[in-house]
Amino acid sequence: MTPDVVVFGMAGYAAQHLRRARALHDRGELVLAGACDIREPPPEARGLLPEGAVITRDAAELLARTTPDIAVVATPPHTHLPLAKLALAAGCHLLVEKPPVLDLAAFAELTELARGRACQTGFQSFGSAAVPVVRRAIEDGEIGTVTGIAAGGAWIRRDRYFARAEWAGRRRVGGLPVVDGALTNPFAHAVATALLVHGTAGVLPERIAVELYRARDIESDDTACARLSFAGAPDVVVAATLDAEADHEPYVLVHGTEGRIRWQYKTDLVTVHDRQRPVGPPRDLLANLVAHLRGGEPLLAPLAATRAFTALVEAVRDAPEPLPLPAEWVRAVGTGPDRHFVVPGVDRDVDTAADRLALFSELALPWTGAGTRA
Repeated sequence: MTPDVVVFGMAGYAAQHLRRARALHDRGELVLAGACDIREPPPEARGLLPEGAVITRDAAELLARTTPDIAVVATPPHTHLPLAKLALAAGCHLLVEKPPVLDLAAFAELTELARGRACQTGFQSFGSAAVPVVRRAIEDGEIGTVTGIAAGGAWIRRDRYFARAEWAGRRRVGGLPVVDGALTNPFAHAVATALLVHGTAGVLPERIAVELYRARDIESDDTACARLSFAGAPDVVVAATLDAEADHEPYVLVHGTEGRIRWQYKTDLVTVHDRQRPVGPPRDLLANLVAHLRGGEPLLAPLAATRAFTALVEAVRDAPEPLPLPAEWVRAVGTGPDRHFVVPGVDRDVDTAADRLALFSELALPWTGAGTRA
């Protein structure tokens, strides 16, 4: 079986999916049959489509003009569910970019509609060869009993990042939730990967505490933290900011009674007791999906493994509006599209939250209570 694949989306991160699909096409593992985008696709994206592939602005037209086995949904978050439903109705298996859906009701609906079909999600870190390395170290008791799992991320994001799409920096678009924010989009991998390592990725948390802040004049948060609590399992705490003083490698930190495991999931650097562990190359999620359909290889990032993450997305959606930080705690750097905002010391604050398994408000940071709610 050589499956036909179509990609919904051709700009932004969707271009990465096109590149991966074209590489697999050139190796004969699939046929890249077409792609669509409501906007005029950039020339680079058009160039990734093989001769004879269909390019259109309408997903329904794309499905009508091709006979795809797999649809890759790489469009804005609030469009994932309707496009996934359209593809499933056409008989497709799915690869849905993160976040796959925005609330637990949509998660249940997509789960039911996808019965009998494969539904992979776009959490690339789930395909990392570091996953079994970290799990094995935990199972072998190398750090004693696990007492908690944290994730931390601190990046700089400039004005052009928030200008790239109408939904960027938004909690809702046209009255519909879009739930953009530090934990639900740029650092969604940190959250989902921590939950995967924790063994609770498919489990509903008993409680979720969320703190949302913003240095920018945007709807969504650009600095946030959360604690997910589970019955009979240690907490998961995540902290992240887009107002960093410098870009840092995001990481998952496994706390144990006798040591720690640190996994920088973008570079696959794993350290146990400060000693680095060798990690093999990652597995491409589309290639994994194709192998699943051909020979039953287990999916690495199935929809079922995003239930706890979706619960967090829903909690962020339903949380009070992000707390704006007053001017004395925010510094603008640069001008024009390269301008970005810095909360001095927030890089260290993210690390401290992960180190102590604490929320920002529990660290007595002066900026956490400095603003007033809009």
